[in-house]
Amino acid sequence: MTRPGHVQYGDFLFGPGTPYRWRALTGWEELPALDSGTVPRSDAHGSLPGRLLAQSRRIGMDPLIIRAPAAAIGQTIAALNAATAPVEDELPIVAWLDERGPLLAYARAVRRAVPTDKGYRVGVIVGGAIEWEATDPRRYEVTERTVSATLPAPEPGLGWGLDGTAEDGLDWGLDGTAEDGLAFGEPGSTGALSAVNVGDAPAHPVIEFRGPVTRPSLTNLATGDVLEYDLPLAAGDVLVVDTRAGTVTLNGTASRIYTATSRSVPEQTYALAPGTTNLTFRAAPGSSDPAASVTVRWRSAYW
Repeated sequence: MTRPGHVQYGDFLFGPGTPYRWRALTGWEELPALDSGTVPRSDAHGSLPGRLLAQSRRIGMDPLIIRAPAAAIGQTIAALNAATAPVEDELPIVAWLDERGPLLAYARAVRRAVPTDKGYRVGVIVGGAIEWEATDPRRYEVTERTVSATLPAPEPGLGWGLDGTAEDGLDWGLDGTAEDGLAFGEPGSTGALSAVNVGDAPAHPVIEFRGPVTRPSLTNLATGDVLEYDLPLAAGDVLVVDTRAGTVTLNGTASRIYTATSRSVPEQTYALAPGTTNLTFRAAPGSSDPAASVTVRWRSAYW
């Protein structure tokens, strides 16, 4: 994928420079169908607004135009058939329509039509179509974003020399040996981090807690939502929370979702709203190893 007009499904490329051209991509810029929880008011005019939940997104490439030498048309169609065969897991589909750059969704091909009229015999097929279904209707930026933080740690502060480590006490910088006067030490960690979702839809992050740490937690300061797990992580342990899938796994295999504390919200409700989300990383009292960390990974999401 190198320019506007390209659509890539898995490893298969459509658009300029390929035998597979398209004129319309339906369902890509449309708002997906919505399930509404709105109900009529029982004692007044109008309705009570309910939640709006998006259904699967249907993406159509119609019409699809295929051009190839007549002697190679069968091979060209076979490649298309193999690329759009039914699969168990969704594949990435990336569309680059304009100057905004490519956007990503995950989908499966659910319909394919290749006309076999007289144009087939001369290597020009007009009126083909492909349809994909994306169970997650959101579209995402291609580049994944990442922020990390360690547990809060105090600043070292001023060295007064009272412990014998400095012969002359504080260096005020008055003799010109220090450019900026007093050296207050390197800033300590606050355990705070910010995640920016530049899209217009909520994004579900993947959160990685790394030990050594006991009862790690991550709090969304805007909503008060907390993810907290009552277990100790040794050095080298990684607890991965996938808020889209609603899973909590230790070192890639063992489920630890049952360790969620009573303060913890359901994983699938923990999302990054459009804009900047401020988060804080904390742990049980006494758990303050500077090697412990949290990493948040996400892609900005769009309707």
